[in-house]
Amino acid sequence: MRQLLKSFRTIDYIFMLISATLIVAQVYFDLKMPDYTARLTSSVSTGAVDMNVVWVNGGYMLLCALASLACSILCGLFVTRIASSFSKNTRERIFSKVLSFSSKEMGDFSTPSLITRTINDVGHINRFITMGLQMLIKAPVLAVWSIMKISATSVEWTMATIICVAIIVIFVSIVVSLCIPRFRKVQILTDNLNNAMRENLSGVRVVRAFNAEEYQEKKFYKANDTLTSNQLFTAKATGLLSPVLTMLMNGLTLAIYWIGVGFINSIVISPSSTPEEIAALVAERGVVIGQMTAFTQYALQVVMAFMMLIMIFIFLPRVIVSSKRVKEVLSKKPSIVDGNISATSSIDNTPSIEFRNVSFKFPDGAENALSDISFTINKGETVAIIGATGSGKSTMLDLIARNYDATEGDILVDGVNVRSYSLEYLNSKLSIAWQKATLFHGNIKDNITYGSDKIDEEKVLKALDIAEADFVKDLHDGIEYPVSQGGTNFSGGQKQRLSIARAIYKDADIIIFDDSFSALDYKTDMRLRRNIKKNMKNKTIVIVAQRIGTIKNCDKIIVMDNGRIVGVGTHDALLKTCPIYEEIALSQLSKEEL
Repeated sequence: MRQLLKSFRTIDYIFMLISATLIVAQVYFDLKMPDYTARLTSSVSTGAVDMNVVWVNGGYMLLCALASLACSILCGLFVTRIASSFSKNTRERIFSKVLSFSSKEMGDFSTPSLITRTINDVGHINRFITMGLQMLIKAPVLAVWSIMKISATSVEWTMATIICVAIIVIFVSIVVSLCIPRFRKVQILTDNLNNAMRENLSGVRVVRAFNAEEYQEKKFYKANDTLTSNQLFTAKATGLLSPVLTMLMNGLTLAIYWIGVGFINSIVISPSSTPEEIAALVAERGVVIGQMTAFTQYALQVVMAFMMLIMIFIFLPRVIVSSKRVKEVLSKKPSIVDGNISATSSIDNTPSIEFRNVSFKFPDGAENALSDISFTINKGETVAIIGATGSGKSTMLDLIARNYDATEGDILVDGVNVRSYSLEYLNSKLSIAWQKATLFHGNIKDNITYGSDKIDEEKVLKALDIAEADFVKDLHDGIEYPVSQGGTNFSGGQKQRLSIARAIYKDADIIIFDDSFSALDYKTDMRLRRNIKKNMKNKTIVIVAQRIGTIKNCDKIIVMDNGRIVGVGTHDALLKTCPIYEEIALSQLSKEEL
């Protein structure tokens, strides 16, 4: 709970105090009106109507109503401000927290679940603050104050009210006990529905290619129907509350009047009574009628107070679940701990990247993905990593970028353990074009300069030129050409070249290409590598690739197999000394071509 309370500012607590004061004032004015109603009714029921009494008591009633309305409006404004501020701050905290997550934490929370927690769960808490905060204060104050008012009157009327409240509590307890388990399932079912929808949208081309629309529809309908049936049950159960509570409130009013008639009939006016006695008995009847009218209003206020408490208990289970889900994200400790080194001096003889006996196992893995990896990459070298699918090539890059931390051993960048760097400074030293080319909504210039403080259009054009992204020149808006979310308005090869251009534009000391040339034709691949070699001589280049043609001219090639290094050397040397490299090479090129 302390995690959620951090989303409230000092001003929010001040607003809460003001809101509580306004709620108490509203209850005071609401409970003051029956007193004037009783006086007015007593005066009218005697038969001798004094218009002065009507105007005075009616005026006070109107003032109380207006004062109660003003308090309600002001309280609503303050509470809405508190709830909106809470939602804004909480969503910002969740977003910032998610940005700090490593791949491990992202694996613990699915993407649809994080979206649901950020929007849906925070929304539930927002609505509870908006309505629940008022009811949470008003209900007990109204209940206690109303009971104190009615306890001083008739025992019979008080018992009728207690019986009515007891029936309401029993009935609502049964409904709530049936609904609470369903409320707890709602958010999980919402996650499932979001997952089915997101999976279908992100994989729509695969779905169409395999004519799997009906299969996807069944998955979606199953998730949707389960959520709907759960929601229908709770809606039907809680839907019974309104008519039953209305019936009980009307029944209570009828019981109060029935008891009140008995009180009135017990005041008998005898024919032999003197005029003074008759006037006294009529006045007494008027008092009883006034009390009956006032008690009716007090009793309904008691019932309303308990109804508000019941509504809180109906909302509470869902809000508790949502609060726990939000708290899980906010209290999640990132496995990647930020270091304290944010600046280093360059030493010429220090390797750019060095692995020392590195082993790594995924958090849920049974075996090591990497075992006893050791190698060095010197400044200015172009080094390639090749191996079969699943041999650990991309995992090594994840360890350099600290998407994960090594289970054993040390990884050094410019002679410093990557764990010692601040993440911001480490990221500034690396420029990576990942295997999956990710583009963001905006335009080409925004994507190429992504994360940069300054925008240099000449540098953008040069990066595009090096990346062989000539197609940008043919677009009607050039680098201002719009990019849709995910870059869906570009082909796979175009997205890869834009991703490569972004990595080049960053101009970091170490540039990593994680199989970033796979969608390029051989001619474009060759020209791009030639451009990189010509324009980036002083950079340390790491290339993960499957093509022998892409890496054969690299200064050094590291061959991976089943998470281990099985060969290190140049292309010619590895053909003679590494059978696995030779096998990969011969599967792509003939001996004459090699």
